[in-house]
Amino acid sequence: MQDKLSLVIPILNEEKNILPLTKKIIQNLKKIKYEIIFVDDSSIDNSRLKLKALKKKYKFFRPIFRNKKQDLTQSCFDGIRRSKFENILIMDGDLQHDPKYIKKMFKVYKKYNLDIVIGSRKLLSGKNQGLSELRRFASIILIYFFRIFKIKTNDPMSGFFIFRKEIYYKNKNFFFGKGFKILADLLINSNQNLQTKDVTIDFNRRYDSESKMSLRVLLILIQFYLLTFVKKIFK
Repeated sequence: MQDKLSLVIPILNEEKNILPLTKKIIQNLKKIKYEIIFVDDSSIDNSRLKLKALKKKYKFFRPIFRNKKQDLTQSCFDGIRRSKFENILIMDGDLQHDPKYIKKMFKVYKKYNLDIVIGSRKLLSGKNQGLSELRRFASIILIYFFRIFKIKTNDPMSGFFIFRKEIYYKNKNFFFGKGFKILADLLINSNQNLQTKDVTIDFNRRYDSESKMSLRVLLILIQFYLLTFVKKIFK
């Protein structure tokens, strides 16, 4: 497995976090060949200007500008389709996911020849400074929901993970394909037995941005789990 990695980072109105995150990635990914694909989901701040400036500065910087209906999962899918390398890392653009964990996650991914390595938050211990108690409680409930389907991870709702690009192409017709939880979609709806492993991370508090959680997002999440449950029960 080659040391090449495509970082796909979906963003919406993250102008203050783009440059600090890019600098952290550069500092932490020495000896790995990589590309950074920020996927801007129709931001209304100065995110696009920041991305265009960085594109001129770095050859490995390849932003995508979406002009479609806002959707984090579709933003990730667009980034995956445009990526050059076979190993894909998905992460948030709000600095809650620390790039210092990427090398460790990639090392585990290669060592055990896995399909997916997940940056797992400390949900059960309650030691997640960047996560509200309501979101932590909801995530814990979903952990036990996933165990019904024998999904082996302590954080199926994580937005920080490495996986093989071929998983997307082999299973793209099976995915729910919308909403904010692409990892859950990959884990449950891939039509293959995926080999996964968790790497425990500290989840940072949010800097200079607002949560994208909304009633619409919540309704899509409920729809996803209801459809998934019905699909698995009657499969």
